[in-house]
Amino acid sequence: MGSEAIIVFLIAGVVLVAGANFLSDLISPKSDSQQKRDPYESGMKTIGPTWVQFKVGYYLFAILFLIFDVEVAFLVPWTVVFGDFGGIAFIEILIFLFILGLGLLYAWKKGALKWE
Repeated sequence: MGSEAIIVFLIAGVVLVAGANFLSDLISPKSDSQQKRDPYESGMKTIGPTWVQFKVGYYLFAILFLIFDVEVAFLVPWTVVFGDFGGIAFIEILIFLFILGLGLLYAWKKGALKWE
């Protein structure tokens, strides 16, 4: 029963996402004009180049946030089933947290956590 349920959920997810995108494309208002294609900045025409590069530090900071956000997403279900598995679950979560800690230590040493 397990693999069939996964396949059903996968198909349902793909159909729902594709259907929502198709329906949105079908019923949304459309307009195509030169004014719509013009770049803007606060309603005014841009001055200078519109291509601006951001520091890599911003992206690293965002990736680190996502890593630790996902960590919390894994910790919550673990706390729910911790009583059922006992010591094995505790050792596995310690390994998981250790690996994440190594990643945090690496980012800290590289200076990715400094906001400049």
